[in-house]
Amino acid sequence: MTLLRDADLAAAFDLAARSYDTLVAANPGYHAHLRRSARRLGLPDGGHGMRVLDLGCGTGASTAALAAVLPGAEITAVDASAGMLERAAAKPWPDNVTFVRASAEGLARAGVEGPFDAVFAAYLFRNAADPDAVLATVRDLLGPHGRLAVHEYTLSGRAAHRAVWTAVCGGFVLPVATALGDGRLYRHLWRSVVDFDTAGEFAARVRAAGFDHVRVLPLPGWQTGITHTFVARRELLDTAGDR
Repeated sequence: MTLLRDADLAAAFDLAARSYDTLVAANPGYHAHLRRSARRLGLPDGGHGMRVLDLGCGTGASTAALAAVLPGAEITAVDASAGMLERAAAKPWPDNVTFVRASAEGLARAGVEGPFDAVFAAYLFRNAADPDAVLATVRDLLGPHGRLAVHEYTLSGRAAHRAVWTAVCGGFVLPVATALGDGRLYRHLWRSVVDFDTAGEFAARVRAAGFDHVRVLPLPGWQTGITHTFVARRELLDTAGDR
């Protein structure tokens, strides 16, 4: 199948927004894993006085994880799908959370400006038409030594983990999503993971984009070898300034 991109993908997410949280709730550990990845940013003092960008917030699961782990941070949550963002914004949030509709490539046009102390991106990069361009944008938005955490489906490269992913999608996710009228999006979801970087390849991509201290951290449960947290820091050439 052809992967969905840009406006087609945003439209598919708009349609799926009504049932997205139902499917998320059926995924064991989904919210706990997001909180774990948020903690892996390693921001001190609950993020007090810091600015954090939640890039690709969807219906707000990643935003909730950040708000729980970093209650002192100013969180800007962004998504390209109007339907997903409407669902997110309708939930109760503390005053330090703001929602903005924008694509990862169109942040400047939407008035989203750095510097941020950290960027968190959950389930975003495999959906980007040009992940390297998005990484470059993220780097430019981060302040000196700013931190990045990417929470993403990135297969280990082992055949067993690819088989588990395909079995879960084919045996549960796709039948349920199809019954809800969202089969097109979730067929994309399955294929986007199979076609995307392995964990090692994505780590190399992050390094090439100007990040250092890149670490690949596993997540527990059935997603071991399927979902990883990537943490990194904006690289500087020297102590005097940026590249």
